[in-house]
Amino acid sequence: MNRVVVTGIGAVSPLGNSFNESWEATKAGLSGICPITKFDVSDVSWKVAGELKGFYAGKYLSLKEINRLDPFVHYAVAAAMMAAEDAG
Repeated sequence: MNRVVVTGIGAVSPLGNSFNESWEATKAGLSGICPITKFDVSDVSWKVAGELKGFYAGKYLSLKEINRLDPFVHYAVAAAMMAAEDAG
């Protein structure tokens, strides 16, 4: 098994669009769960979720990539890029 060294941190979560935002919200005991706003929930039994607020994929991806990739990939790329930047 190979050893791995983690040298950078990146995060995109319902608590914040960076590790620092997410960590501060976590320490403050905040919840990222709120009423769903991204789609119509009238036909589903659950009405709350952990949605991302204020996330702008254009900071990390081209418009072509944004249109071709699923949103979860946008979040993963953003977090990975933040981690790489944090690592120096």
